[in-house]
Amino acid sequence: MSISTWDEIRTAYHVARKGTVSGAADALGVHHATVIRHIDSLEDRLGVKLFQRHARGYSSTEAGQDLLQVAQATDDQFSQLVNRIKGRGDEVSGELVVTSVTPVSPRLTPVLSKFRQYHPNINVRFLTGEEVLRLEYGEAHVAIRAGTKPDNPDNVVQRFGHLPIALYASEEYIARKGRPETLEDFAGHDFVGQDDFESRAPFVRWLMERIAPEQVVFRATDYRIIADAVATGVGIGFVTDWASERYSNLVQLFPPQESWVAPLWLVTHVDLHRTTKVQAFLNFLKEEAKAW
Repeated sequence: MSISTWDEIRTAYHVARKGTVSGAADALGVHHATVIRHIDSLEDRLGVKLFQRHARGYSSTEAGQDLLQVAQATDDQFSQLVNRIKGRGDEVSGELVVTSVTPVSPRLTPVLSKFRQYHPNINVRFLTGEEVLRLEYGEAHVAIRAGTKPDNPDNVVQRFGHLPIALYASEEYIARKGRPETLEDFAGHDFVGQDDFESRAPFVRWLMERIAPEQVVFRATDYRIIADAVATGVGIGFVTDWASERYSNLVQLFPPQESWVAPLWLVTHVDLHRTTKVQAFLNFLKEEAKAW
């Protein structure tokens, strides 16, 4: 059924209910000429008369009564659908898709787990990685992004702190190669780095600009693997303070520097920002993040 056909059937339904063209026009919010055009077009399409015209208005023929029953059932089903959709909008339920850069995972995963405990009807999808999911296409409900402030005008963007990242090495590495005393004291040291030479992350750019390529003896695309490599003694590398808590043998060589820190942004699409589910999660996340 085409949209135009459904419009005509809906018009006929309201004419049958109201008994007049003017009554149907008021109910539909259209001009009375539109109602007449829809009725004439539908009768021509079906090859039967749906209404008897008389001085007091329109009365349904037998074919019109059949159409009225079908249209009534369809209208009732649509009303039920609207109510169900509205009901879901008032509940914290269904699928919640959150995307972030991988280094945020040590803090964000426990928050998602705790959020589910409060809202057991939620199913969580937590998508990490460098791919920027398109919120305008519904690929995610909430995004946590690092670096330059996102500038899509259809998104609601809020500052969400920063990524606390520092240079670490394992106790075993320090025992073997020594501990650098300053940020210029890296001669003879090995490093673990990102395998993305196009990365705009400030700490990645810093390392690429100051450390000779041959000193970066281990590269990976996943920040979790980089942290694992640093913890196993391969070399010095950038690890978030959050991830370092997982390893008992990691030593922070230098605290986070301003030139390393990447700002974090909380991003939602304007069409979803005010929905009950998204607002519930945003409020919960912000409250939990106060302890970060």
